[in-house]
Amino acid sequence: MNVLAVNAGGVTLELAVVDADATVVTERLVDPWDGRDTSPITDIARECRIDAVGHRVVHGGTHVEAQRIDDVLVADLDDAASLAPVHQGRTLLAIRAARSAIDRVPHVACFDTTFHLTLPAAAATYPLPREWRHRWALRRVGFHGLSHAYVARRAADLAGSHPSRRIVSCHLGSGASVCAIEAGRSIDTTMGMTPMEGLMMVTRSGTIDPGLLLWLLDGGGLTVEEVSEGLNTRSGLAGIAGGSGDMRDVVHRRARSDPEATLAFDIYVHRLRQGIAAMAASLGGVDVLAFTGGVGQHMAEVRAVTVAGLAHLGLAVDHDRNRGTSDDADISARDAPARCVVVATGEHHSIAAETRRVLGRSTTPERNPHAADP
Repeated sequence: MNVLAVNAGGVTLELAVVDADATVVTERLVDPWDGRDTSPITDIARECRIDAVGHRVVHGGTHVEAQRIDDVLVADLDDAASLAPVHQGRTLLAIRAARSAIDRVPHVACFDTTFHLTLPAAAATYPLPREWRHRWALRRVGFHGLSHAYVARRAADLAGSHPSRRIVSCHLGSGASVCAIEAGRSIDTTMGMTPMEGLMMVTRSGTIDPGLLLWLLDGGGLTVEEVSEGLNTRSGLAGIAGGSGDMRDVVHRRARSDPEATLAFDIYVHRLRQGIAAMAASLGGVDVLAFTGGVGQHMAEVRAVTVAGLAHLGLAVDHDRNRGTSDDADISARDAPARCVVVATGEHHSIAAETRRVLGRSTTPERNPHAADP
């Protein structure tokens, strides 16, 4: 079975056709993708035999497991758009375009939140009033699960004979999160009920003082819509460094001693180190630290500077091995107690596997009793 994996990210559109042997037949990256041009999907459908289509969906709302897409599910995902405003609208555009262009095969929604269903209560529960938590089922659900699930498997392979039970996975793209993975299961992560919590990102703020939000709404006189737009699209690297927030531009400007770019880079690394250390604490240590995503794969300087501040966790990189590496590789210093690896993004493999699993089962997917009603 050839599965077309469709991943409409915050900026890009990634397409890959994966066959039954997990071989990528063809792939295409549209960067940036404006959310309107559907020709890449149409073109790849003409070029390859496609038996099923799997879609990455950031937030499933009340839906737990990957499942076949129908009009009811599309409506539910539309209702959940406020929980992932940067992604959900673009995801739905890609779903509608693919269902129209490839209408004779099943389409499956694969949720980024599913991998984190194993979070223990201590990691998933917000310390909020009981009546709020029960009324709206407020909890941390986590994201980038399709990526973290693949990284957990591939990082263990790259570690070879080295212990790999405790993996800290860093997905660093336009969105960013760190995940604590113990024996293949997510036990903690930096993102929460929405993809805004946690690390500093390209245009998203990451975690900030909730009292600041209250002040912006009350003392600052901003509307809810203005605060949402500012936190989602004008914060993060873009908010500090200016411009698009592209880490490549930030690093280039930092090398020229640009003060705003230097500050943006320093905040990014500071928060990334904090996130890694927090996940290591949840695991009781770290055996393997893995970097993936556009920044994680391609920005050697981010990896080097980040790991330089984590020697207390037994982490160190070999600078020659780290420099220029963007494919699967062990970049650890030879005498480091823990491993550092780079994993080429493989969400398409997770999407293809989930799609095959759904189409091979006959049971009806559950609904998540813990997910908030959007």
